[in-house]
Amino acid sequence: MIIAVTSRSFSKNPVLTSELRAQFETDRDVQFRFNTQGRSLAGTELIEFIGEASRAIIALEIIDDSILSACPNLKIIGKYGVGLNNIDLEACERHGVQIGWTPGVNRQSVAEMCVALMISVQRRLFESNRQILNGSWGQISGPQLSSSTVGIVGFGHVGRSLARLLTPFGCTILVNDIKDFTGDPELDGIEQVGFDDLVRRSDIISLHVPSTRLTRGMIDAALLERMKPTAILVNTARGDLVDNQALKQALQTGQIYGAALDVFNPEPPLDTDLLQLPNLVSTAHLGGSSHEAILAMGRAAIRGLSEHRPARHFEEYL
Repeated sequence: MIIAVTSRSFSKNPVLTSELRAQFETDRDVQFRFNTQGRSLAGTELIEFIGEASRAIIALEIIDDSILSACPNLKIIGKYGVGLNNIDLEACERHGVQIGWTPGVNRQSVAEMCVALMISVQRRLFESNRQILNGSWGQISGPQLSSSTVGIVGFGHVGRSLARLLTPFGCTILVNDIKDFTGDPELDGIEQVGFDDLVRRSDIISLHVPSTRLTRGMIDAALLERMKPTAILVNTARGDLVDNQALKQALQTGQIYGAALDVFNPEPPLDTDLLQLPNLVSTAHLGGSSHEAILAMGRAAIRGLSEHRPARHFEEYL
């Protein structure tokens, strides 16, 4: 049996690679293939790396029909990370490939990152840093997080963790989700509202939904026009939730106050004009990359090689 680990982060982590080997130590025939070169694998390179492997641990690599057709031995995928949007679940179902995935394992890491990004944009911390580096010294100001109404789009694992972190700040917290959470004790002191109401009222909109047919491109020009001119957008979920051309225009014209993006489509981002805007904070998909979250995601992926389900089980993420 060959186990291919395409994830660069997993492959360079000695704790995770050791724990993976230990998981299969009784199987003398198992071989491990780690992505130690740190290359982002796609297409032909990804096919060659997976090769004859029957199991794989993947992170952000695109697994579609072309990959599965070229790697017929692959039957189990352990997902390193929280999203499934890079895996064609319908193709997996056709090819008989099962998925091992645990949602929400990096929830605290992402939620803490969100709070950091919110304060950074509101108080213009990165803008001040750039000014100092350019030899300029002067105070700039912005609103307090504690005075803000924060709209959380998606009240799943990360959304709930974020709400718990924000509560001590004294923020007004709004949540929107396709599910009705009436009576949920975690909504105590939090208001569940319709999406349009959240957009209209929020000083900060933070996205915590998966990339699906319903959510891709949900932040478009029309929505940005409905936001407060003093509002900010924070996206630590998936890059394709946001129309970045529309966002760039909104930031350039001052239509909204600012934005923070930890995720892009594609990655790395290509639009340097967007990245250079002073009212945008951009980071390199760091939300789930705390030391603790890396271990939690890796251990979940290892378990996924043994505890897996048919792809149709995850159909809500299509």
